[in-house]
Amino acid sequence: MDVAVVWDPAYAEHDTGEHPEGADRIATVVEHLETTDLWPRLVVVEPRPATVDDLLLVHRRAHVDLIRRTAESGGGWIDGDTYVSPRSYETALLAAGGTVVATEQWAQGRACFALVRPPGHHATPDRAMGFCLFNNIAVAARRLLAAGYERVAIVDWDVHHGNGTQAAFIDEPRVLFCSVHQWPLYPGSGWLTECGEGDGEGFTVNVPLPPGSLDRDYAHAFEAVIEPIVAQYAPQAVLVSAGQDPHADDPLASMMLSEDGFAQLALRVARLAEAHSEGRLALVLEGGYDRRASALAIEAELRALLDGRAPEARCVTERAAASVARAVEAQQRYWTL
Repeated sequence: MDVAVVWDPAYAEHDTGEHPEGADRIATVVEHLETTDLWPRLVVVEPRPATVDDLLLVHRRAHVDLIRRTAESGGGWIDGDTYVSPRSYETALLAAGGTVVATEQWAQGRACFALVRPPGHHATPDRAMGFCLFNNIAVAARRLLAAGYERVAIVDWDVHHGNGTQAAFIDEPRVLFCSVHQWPLYPGSGWLTECGEGDGEGFTVNVPLPPGSLDRDYAHAFEAVIEPIVAQYAPQAVLVSAGQDPHADDPLASMMLSEDGFAQLALRVARLAEAHSEGRLALVLEGGYDRRASALAIEAELRALLDGRAPEARCVTERAAASVARAVEAQQRYWTL
C-alpha cells in the first residue's frame, strides 16, 4: 500500500500553552519519523484550509462563528478543557481541510494519514469540547457524501468515545460509525446500547472496553464486532479516528496497547479498505498525549500500512471478552455476528 501523510508546521499555531494537547504534539511525531527509514517511503502532502461551507456540512453557523469570534478577540477558554488562541480558527480550518485532502490521495492510489490538530472527534454540531474545535473526520465524511458516496465507514479507536462524530451521524444510514473505547471515561457516552436513531438505527456501533485492556483485547473487539459489521456494510471508503491515547504510556487513560497493538489495528483497517473500498483509507489523528508513545505508535501504524504485516498478540482478558460479548449481543439485532 502506498501511503501519504498530511502535515504542516502551521498546526503548531493553535497555541494551547501548558496543555496535554500542546503545540508540539505533531511536530514531535514528525521529528521522530524523519529519523527513521520510513520517511523517504512516505509522500508528504500539504493541507489546505476547509471553507466555511465545508464546516457547515456538519456544524451550525453559530458554533463556527463562536470559534472565529473567540480567536479574533484574542482567544479564551471554551470550556475547562478546550482553549482557543488567536490563530486557532485558521489552524482548525487547516485541520478540517487537511482531513479532506487526505481523502483526495485516493485518486493517486494512496492511503493517507492526516497528522492534523486540533483534534476533532469530540466536537458536536454545536459545541467545541474535549480539546476539539471542529469535527475534522465528520467534515471529510460529509464531503464524501456530497460527492456521491453512499456508504462511508468511520472506525474510531481513540481511547475516548467519539461523541461528536456519533452525534453528527446518529440518524444517517450512509455513515457507519464504529467506536472501541475505554469505559468508563470522558465524555461518558458510547455505551453499547447507543445504536443510532431514526433512519440511522443500527449504524452506530459501540464497543466499550474495561481499563487495562491489552493488544489482543482490541483485536478480539475488531474480530468479533467491527470487522464483520464493516464487511456487511460494504463501505465505499474507510475513515479512521486514529487516537494514540490507548497506548500504555498515555497519561490521560488506562489502556495497555503497545506499538504492536497499534500496528495490528492499522493492518486491520487497511485490510477492510482493500476488501471493500478499493483501498480508500484515511487515518486522522485524534488524541495521544505522551509524545514519545504517540510517535512510536504512529511509526508502527505506518509500517503496517506500508509493509502489509504486523505482529499478532494472544490471550484475551476475561473482562474484555465479557465486554465484547455484550457488544455482540447488542448488535445482533442489526447484523449477523
